[in-house]
Amino acid sequence: MITFFLMVNRQGQTRLSRYYQPVKMSRRAALEADVVRECLSRHKDQCSFVEYKDLKVVFRQYAALYIAVGVTDDENELSIYELVQNFVEVLDKYFSRVSELDIMFNVDRVHIILDEMIQNGRIVETNKSNILAPLVALDKMSDG
Repeated sequence: MITFFLMVNRQGQTRLSRYYQPVKMSRRAALEADVVRECLSRHKDQCSFVEYKDLKVVFRQYAALYIAVGVTDDENELSIYELVQNFVEVLDKYFSRVSELDIMFNVDRVHIILDEMIQNGRIVETNKSNILAPLVALDKMSDG
């Protein structure tokens, strides 16, 4: 099961976070700092899977952004790695080459994309057109 989904920049600033299991607000800052520190300190030739307490963290770097996904032991790391790739491809399709500024200024739309893909810590959709359908409908309503 997916427990959290984080997107941070190279400076370690959180740009997007979504938790699928309850985590106290006071604990979130420490968790994010620990995970980000662990991911940012790794070299490109090292594995993208990291053990963190009782979780596994799957992370990938895209330009200036890092995406880290915390999962339980019963989750397949490679499927999560592919989920992250698919998430970035959906963002690229919607924003035409997504950037950190797109994430910052359209965080509501990024959350919609993420919510279409993951619900209650489980992957529910991977088809890019199906994921983007609600945003396409919203964009049509705002243009009209």
